[in-house]
Amino acid sequence: MGRGRVELKRIENKINRQVTFAKRRNGLLKKAYELSVLCDAEVAVIVFSSRGKLYEFCSVPSMMKTLERYQKCSYGGSESNFQVKENQLVQSSRQEYMKLKARLEALQRSQRNLLGEDLGSLSVKELDYLEKQLDMSLKEIRSTRTQQMLDQLTDLQRREQVLCEANKGLRRRLEEINHTIHGGHAWENGGDAVAQPQHSHGDDGLFYPLECQPAPHIGYQSDQIVGTSAATATFMNGWLA
Repeated sequence: MGRGRVELKRIENKINRQVTFAKRRNGLLKKAYELSVLCDAEVAVIVFSSRGKLYEFCSVPSMMKTLERYQKCSYGGSESNFQVKENQLVQSSRQEYMKLKARLEALQRSQRNLLGEDLGSLSVKELDYLEKQLDMSLKEIRSTRTQQMLDQLTDLQRREQVLCEANKGLRRRLEEINHTIHGGHAWENGGDAVAQPQHSHGDDGLFYPLECQPAPHIGYQSDQIVGTSAATATFMNGWLA
């Protein structure tokens, strides 16, 4: 009896599956090698196991050359396929262009409506919607402006506080400098007072006004002058005796 046909399906037993994979893999690589030698064919085989391990065979030194050749033959060999793909790309680009153009026109029309232009073609419902949009925009603008003004006011108050603190610091420093200067002068004056007695001015007797005798006048008070001369002469004679 001949051997029956084996049904191809996944081997459930893990060990049997791995043994079968190893045998069939080696046989496949051997057949690829024989085909490349016997028929002078360029053969490349890539096999990944269930665990992700790579097994490969290439009849030429570089696997990349075989892959590049395969890519050129598969994607660049058919002119009709290339033309179909190009037409599809052009059609898709044209549709995308038309969508963007329509969107741009709608945005431009909406901008003109917001500026109060081309309002004649709008219905009452569209005008109401436009009015609501403007009200919302105005509220948002006012809110943003108010917030910016509050932020500026807060910043100015903070700067004012910093300047006030700096002013107080400069004032304290100036007072300390003045106090130091006045204290130094007082210390110098106290040292002078210890080294040299401080002279009083004016009424303290430093400068007394000179009491000048009136100049004698000729012929005035002659009796007093004569008496004084006589007393002087008597004193001198007694001292000599």
